[in-house]
Amino acid sequence: MSKESLSVLATTLLSLVAAFFVSAVIILILGENPVEVFKVFIVASLFSWDGVGFTLFYMTPLLLTGLSVSMAFKGGLFNIGAEGQLYMGSMAVAIFAGSGINLPFYLMIPICILLAFLAGGIWGVIPGYLKVKFGSHEVINTIMLNLIAYGICNYLVVGPFKRQGDQILETEFIAQSARVFRLNKIIPWISESVPVNFALLLTISLCVGYWYFFHKMRYGYEMQVSGHSSEVARYAGINSGRYIILSMFIAGGLAGLVAVHEVMGFRYTFHDNFSRGVGFMGIAVALLGRNNPLGIFMAAFLFGMMNRGSLFIDINFDKLSNDLVIVVQGVIILFAAMSGMFQKLVRSK
Repeated sequence: MSKESLSVLATTLLSLVAAFFVSAVIILILGENPVEVFKVFIVASLFSWDGVGFTLFYMTPLLLTGLSVSMAFKGGLFNIGAEGQLYMGSMAVAIFAGSGINLPFYLMIPICILLAFLAGGIWGVIPGYLKVKFGSHEVINTIMLNLIAYGICNYLVVGPFKRQGDQILETEFIAQSARVFRLNKIIPWISESVPVNFALLLTISLCVGYWYFFHKMRYGYEMQVSGHSSEVARYAGINSGRYIILSMFIAGGLAGLVAVHEVMGFRYTFHDNFSRGVGFMGIAVALLGRNNPLGIFMAAFLFGMMNRGSLFIDINFDKLSNDLVIVVQGVIILFAAMSGMFQKLVRSK
């Protein structure tokens, strides 16, 4: 491992140690034993096959949105719009696969995956194009596009595509041929009640593809150069505008693939307000993972563990609620954003 990689690893570990120390102090102030609280997180997440399965289930969308945010970072952009992009990808799949179209699964599933990627990608291209054409800041644009995506999807799920005869705000169920398999089909130790599915395998393969794109392909190298400095890119003959748009298209597409996890592998419908802020949590995952696919995987797994463990906080502790996980995640985000301070500390040693 290179010296730079060791420095990044040490910085991340220091950020985590500091975050958990502060979280432990908060838990003590609230009157509970932090060791017992963290033990519940670990036991609930890792000490049974179903616990691991649920942890991987919660991890999958975080990994996708973490890769999405990181892809934009590589292009020199800050993608706050993963939430809107995943909504558009999920709605596109729900409408298509729930429309009554009857195709064999070997056609239906690839078409739906491609549709999810394209819908999210197109929603990501919009702020990229506005950035290149008019110099509009992508943070403002993506935040506004999130609101527009919410509005469009809410209208569609309340109005023309709402499932008839049901008070729940959902679209029609998708066709059987559009549904991806759950991992209990290939891992018999995981029970049928655990919804972790094919989307996890797809996302892991995307992590590998992400690494290959930036380490082995010319386009990935040029995108990083463009994202690091548009001036350097111009002198090298690299079209920065093209890579801004490309990075936002891929970022949006990755977020849109949450549809595979949610619509094709879990609910089999578009459920209004389903994401629970997964698109925004992807920012924390990318920051904590230092824009490295392995780091992003580990950060998403950590957040998945906390989401799983939070279900048991109310049961085991009188003075805490499952909202504690939001506090802990917030502290981790804070220290991940302060990683520059820890990097200076590591380099001084």
